[in-house]
Amino acid sequence: MKILGIDPGYAIIGYGVIESDSIKFKPLEYGAVTTPAKTEFCLRLNQIYNGITAIIQKYNPEALAIEKLFFNTNTATAIDVAQARGVILLAAAKSNVPVYEYTPLQVKQSVTGYGRAEKKQVMEMVRSLLNLKAVPKPDDTADALALAVCHANYAASSFGKIYLEGKI
Repeated sequence: MKILGIDPGYAIIGYGVIESDSIKFKPLEYGAVTTPAKTEFCLRLNQIYNGITAIIQKYNPEALAIEKLFFNTNTATAIDVAQARGVILLAAAKSNVPVYEYTPLQVKQSVTGYGRAEKKQVMEMVRSLLNLKAVPKPDDTADALALAVCHANYAASSFGKIYLEGKI
């Protein structure tokens, strides 16, 4: 299964494409789609859409795993990230790629075995699981790879299949 993990944002959008056979993970590509700070916001959204669409077209993933949004402080940032997330979801929908959403707790639990793991622990586990020489930079890229690994783990487990089918 080919999975595209996305860590949504509007300045830096981390992405990671992995292949999983339910036992092993193989990184295919990872990085970040970036938009310049001084660019008009609607043009940034267009750059995000085009960047994610190009990745989808290149790898033809069977699933897109994205983080569920949760903000408790800065509502202006939350609205901008939500808009960027919307164009990412649109890119997936227009390419017929199913989208799966995960909370940070689910990602941490799936990748490290502990839902309250520290960010450094998650990043190191991503490096280890994907057999990478170093933790991917920027952090958004490592987060995107963690999302892809999380989806691979859910898709491979009996409980995960029930969860993904919306039965629980």
